[in-house]
Amino acid sequence: MDEFMTLVCPNSPYVWDGNDFSECFEDIVIGFGTNVVTLLMIAVLAITQRSSRGIWRVSCSERISLHFLPAIGACLSVLGMILLMKKETNGAFIAYHKWLVSCSEFVMWTSMIFFSNCASSHYIFRNHILCIWWMLKPLLGIFRLLTMFSSLEVLICIKESSVVLLDIVYGIAINVVRTQKSSSKSSLLEGSLLSDDMDIEEGCLQNLNDWNYWDMVTFKFITPVLNHGVTKQLDSEDLLQLPTDMDPSSCHNIMLNCWQAHLRVSFSNPSLLRAICYAYGWPYLRLGLLKVLNDCISFAGPLLLNKLIRFLEQDSGSLGGYVLAISLGLTSIFKSFLDTQYTFHLSKLKLKLRSSIMTLIYQKCLYVDRTVNLCNSFHDMWSLPLQIGVALYLLYIQVKFAFLSGIAISVLLIPVNKWIAKLIASATGKMMKQKDERIRRTGELLTYIRTLKMYGWELLFSNWLMETRSSEVKHLATRKYLDAWCVFFWATTPTLFSLFTFGLFTLMGHQLDAALVFTCLALFNTLISPLNSFPWVINGLIDAFISTRRLNRFLSCSEHNAKVGETTDSSSLRTYQSDSTQNMAVVVHEACCAWSSSEEEALNLVLNHVTLALAKGSFIAIIGEVGSGKSSLLYSILREMRLINGSISSNGSMAYVPQVPWILSGTIRDNILFGKNYDPERYSDTLRACALDVDISLMVGGDMAYIGEKGTNLSGGQRARLALARAAYHDSDTIMLDDILSAVDAQVAQWILNNAILGPPMQDKTRLLCTHNIQAMSSADMIVVMDKGHVKWVGSSADFSTSSYLAFSPLNEFDQLFHDQGQNRTISSSSEIKQHSVIEGDNVPVLVGGKEIIEVEMRKEGNVELRVYKNYAMFSGWFISVIICMSAILMQASRNGNDLWLSYWVDTTTGSSQTRYPTSFYLGVLCLFCIINSFLTLVRAFSFAFGGLQAAIKVHNRLLSKLINAPVQFFDQTPGGRILNRFSSDLYTIDDSLPFILNVLLANFVGLLGIAIVLSYVQVFFLLLLLPFWYIYSRLQLFYRSTSRELRRLDSVSRSPIYTSFTETLDGSPTIRAFNSEDFFFARFTEHVTLYQKTSYTEVTASLWLSLRLQLLAALIVSFIALMAVIGSHGSLPVSFGTPGLVGLALSYAAPIVSLLGSFLTSFTETEKEMVSIERALQYMDIPQEELLGCQSLNPDWPNQGVIEFQNVTLRYMPSLPAALYHITFTIAGGTQVGIIGRTGAGKSSVLNALFRLAPVCTGSIFVDGINIANIPVRDLRAHFAVVPQSPFLFEGSLRDNLDPFQTCADLKIWNALEKCNVKEEVEAAGGLDIHIKESGMSFSVGQRQLLCLARALLKSSKVLCLDECTANVDTQTASVLQNTIASECRGMTVVTIAHRISTVLNMDNILILDRGNLVEQGNPQALLQVEFSRFSSFAKASTM
Repeated sequence: MDEFMTLVCPNSPYVWDGNDFSECFEDIVIGFGTNVVTLLMIAVLAITQRSSRGIWRVSCSERISLHFLPAIGACLSVLGMILLMKKETNGAFIAYHKWLVSCSEFVMWTSMIFFSNCASSHYIFRNHILCIWWMLKPLLGIFRLLTMFSSLEVLICIKESSVVLLDIVYGIAINVVRTQKSSSKSSLLEGSLLSDDMDIEEGCLQNLNDWNYWDMVTFKFITPVLNHGVTKQLDSEDLLQLPTDMDPSSCHNIMLNCWQAHLRVSFSNPSLLRAICYAYGWPYLRLGLLKVLNDCISFAGPLLLNKLIRFLEQDSGSLGGYVLAISLGLTSIFKSFLDTQYTFHLSKLKLKLRSSIMTLIYQKCLYVDRTVNLCNSFHDMWSLPLQIGVALYLLYIQVKFAFLSGIAISVLLIPVNKWIAKLIASATGKMMKQKDERIRRTGELLTYIRTLKMYGWELLFSNWLMETRSSEVKHLATRKYLDAWCVFFWATTPTLFSLFTFGLFTLMGHQLDAALVFTCLALFNTLISPLNSFPWVINGLIDAFISTRRLNRFLSCSEHNAKVGETTDSSSLRTYQSDSTQNMAVVVHEACCAWSSSEEEALNLVLNHVTLALAKGSFIAIIGEVGSGKSSLLYSILREMRLINGSISSNGSMAYVPQVPWILSGTIRDNILFGKNYDPERYSDTLRACALDVDISLMVGGDMAYIGEKGTNLSGGQRARLALARAAYHDSDTIMLDDILSAVDAQVAQWILNNAILGPPMQDKTRLLCTHNIQAMSSADMIVVMDKGHVKWVGSSADFSTSSYLAFSPLNEFDQLFHDQGQNRTISSSSEIKQHSVIEGDNVPVLVGGKEIIEVEMRKEGNVELRVYKNYAMFSGWFISVIICMSAILMQASRNGNDLWLSYWVDTTTGSSQTRYPTSFYLGVLCLFCIINSFLTLVRAFSFAFGGLQAAIKVHNRLLSKLINAPVQFFDQTPGGRILNRFSSDLYTIDDSLPFILNVLLANFVGLLGIAIVLSYVQVFFLLLLLPFWYIYSRLQLFYRSTSRELRRLDSVSRSPIYTSFTETLDGSPTIRAFNSEDFFFARFTEHVTLYQKTSYTEVTASLWLSLRLQLLAALIVSFIALMAVIGSHGSLPVSFGTPGLVGLALSYAAPIVSLLGSFLTSFTETEKEMVSIERALQYMDIPQEELLGCQSLNPDWPNQGVIEFQNVTLRYMPSLPAALYHITFTIAGGTQVGIIGRTGAGKSSVLNALFRLAPVCTGSIFVDGINIANIPVRDLRAHFAVVPQSPFLFEGSLRDNLDPFQTCADLKIWNALEKCNVKEEVEAAGGLDIHIKESGMSFSVGQRQLLCLARALLKSSKVLCLDECTANVDTQTASVLQNTIASECRGMTVVTIAHRISTVLNMDNILILDRGNLVEQGNPQALLQVEFSRFSSFAKASTM
């Protein structure tokens, strides 16, 4: 045995040579042994699978992996044998172990080529054991590779590197082929995405069949989009088509199934992160293999650089130098392709995850983008330590144990960074909580801006919002300054590493030379990127995990599981269901319902032991006082409340019209169809029955006219009739209407009752109507009386008049009179009623088409203007901007000075030029450079943090200030989601992303500037390359930037509909569920997400197109400098390239150009993209403003008389619209009560808009107590009036704050006001004045909210009180109480009431009747009643309620 080993391993130890494994051991065990094992595995598999047959379609990728790659391997092994023979012929001794390795390698590859042609080859090479072995084999080859690099034999090093690289590529290839072939048999959790992520042909080429594989690798398929971007403004049609595996619907299905499967397994402790792993884990891990290869290739540069410098020091005349120079460039090129492909597939995976989560949590506001950070950060968490570890090992090879001093610095920083990361996590969590609250408050302000302006509360609300923002900025500042410390510690680490490593190395007695110093410098530069990235990776992971936990809590909440039409009952009551209930539309038995989902609050029952049986096809009127539970009964039938006890069952489909109609932003037709197919005849009949046909005929665009968000450009009556038309058109079995008649005037109410609710569209349907309308009660088949959550009485309308419940029997003399008259006269023919009811030509902005009402979101074109950058610098502060720039330049200068000093040190201490300076002198100067660099790094980091914070604060404050001072018309024309986008996504960019990317841009710019200056100084010929290179570089970036700007703007615009869709769906979720339209709205939302995904996908691909080309360009520079250095070392050029130290410095500086150039333009382009957020914020800083100032100062007690005069007033909402008020002239005497009536859209609310200056008056003047209100500061004007708006407004906060936000009234006064408004008992029952109002006061009924608003108005004690249909949503008994309260408490005040109920205005001093913006009649109501043909008399006759 010894003789055999001596023969195989002559002149070499068998295993250990004292420092490492011997060369013989590595060749026999790692080289020859692995080849033999591979050969045996293939042979065994070939024998065992020889009987397997099957038809196997071989794709292009499989042919490459099974035939082409082994052929390359065989060629490389032949090349190795040729090199051995050449050495032997030159007289060198070649040991047998070298021949064993080369020959076994050749046999292995040729055997693979042979077996790949067998019929059973697909069974052999798809075997999972062989696939795993091929992933381990390259790791063993790396040990031999490191041994080879210790020699200076260039060709052998390159050959061995190629062998290891081929092993890695082949291992990845056969694993991908195996995965693709097995994906069709895999389960949903593991295989649904496996075939698409790594194989480009399976993805994009399904949609881009014209492009070949090479075009896909080089991203040539994006070229048409780039060409469009240069010539025109990009539209959604110009974007790339999404690959099929990235379609949001399929991504949603995958994620939903994985989440549901995980819930079934871990119901008690579900984890969204695990569900994400089930859905995307395996493709993500496969990308990790590509990341490993990419990271390994990155270290080839420093190693080749070391070989090249040593070659130049030896001044050898062989061709090895040229081979090394070219290899340096080829390595850069190969890494460019790997880098871009990894980023491309990772970005695709991130987009899939984003769309999955967005669609999964569609019904809530989301925080998705932070969760997607997991994709980047998780791989970086292991990749960065790997890169750092390999770099440190290579440093050990160069400087032995001296590098431990550098490691000591890193180790000391670990606990510091861990502590900082913990603080950042805490600050981030608190900041996100405050951000949520700020966005909620902003949404509240935007939703109720009209009401807030009427109250004069917009400054109060903005101050509350500023307090929340201050708390958010406080935590943001903590995070930013902690980030600055992170940047400081990690950015200075390479410099400190260099100082301590070289210092210890020289103190240990070693001599520095050019190859050692500049190889180490290249490795230090390699360390910079992972070291600097690490804090951001930690932050990204922290953000991701925080967001994932929040999403996890949200997704784990109980859902609205019961479908409308199903039965929900307690097990003890199942026997109650009998055959007789089959004829019932709705059966409620002993139902107890609550709004709360928690057990602790379950005792607060809203419905208590309710039992009802509603027959199919009947018309049921549900009546009761305000807060009696009418709306809650409908909600319980819709399964929107929590059923504590009892059972509720319903049969058939449902339709629902809420008390506050929910209007979708879109066309009128979209609102009515609601996803249902268009039937022209039924559609026309529905419009006629709901009295909408004439309204629509007056609109520009007809039923295709665009309706703004929440129906802002429709009157209240039109919104109600539009929602009713939706319910009528859907032909549902059960139709639930919540007090819709109160929103329209008497004549229209009579028309829609007779023609819609009782007419053909809803005939034979089960109709539930919550109402206070007497005519509706008399027409009902059944009346249900609710009282404090109980069913007080049930019976027919015939029995109702004799009931002991007197609240709804004769209400007042007037209503009873007309009710009795109604029994004795026949209702007018439908044509007559139609004639009265549809003369409702609306003169609110609805008369205009969609293009004029809702403006298309503006997108800037071309470059981001210089003024945008100037504005950002101004926001940050000019002084701090100068400090940032100077510190960055000086920091780079100190770093370059450090490297030049090292070059000088090497040149003066090696060779013949021995210096008299001691080592301590060189170390001292090096230490000085290090201290200066560290200080300037600290200054730059903290300056950026401070400047970014200042900009974030000023942008938010100015944006908010401009918005609250904007006229109401701006908010009517601009969807709330569009404005909210500025305050959420854009502001987050300004807070967080923009300062970061600007910091990166500045660092890259000064880094490139420093490299260019040093290279020009060291190598004169670099200047020859600089001009053409800069030309190509500028052309590329100009070509790309024009498209990238358009894509970024399109990205911002495509994001707004997603926000709008979320907020709309949250508001209308009960309606959507009632109509069973979840699928329609999900499909609608998916369309928005698809456009957003297409924009992001195109954006990512375009950036990678540029990145690849820039990196290839940089690779040419590296090759050029390396070749010029080799040529110069031969003395072939007339210009000397200086000392070996300077040549080494030039080569070490050329290497980072590959990443730095790409990073510079990427950061520059990203900065432009992020600057779009500043640009969009500046757009809203330039919106029209209200005329806040006035020349007339007011006394505190103004108005003291309350005389209101309109003199020839004309009002238009937009120049293109007809006049909403046309030459109106009237006078309201002080202390009188005046009612304004008219059909829907007659201009009633426009009178208040003019009085409160919510809309500009075109001509004429308005005087209050003799003072022209145009001369009064607008906020002072509104603050002196009291108002109760049409839509009741309660904000989130305590009830006391809602009633008295300025804290001017004592509690006793507040309780008195509540008592006068008949709502004191309900407030006491709810918990008093300190109860917390949530979600716009949803815990109170609409009627109760209106009573609270009236109490708020009474507390103001103004001489002028304006009531905008405030009794529309309360029962007639409560309305009567309110009228008495107003009559008694408002005596001596001027009360202007907009009313629908005739009884409301009957006892007033004066009434004004409007029609189409004209004042057609005025006078005392009692006097007008006596005139048979007066307008008021016709209204009264129509009002039998």
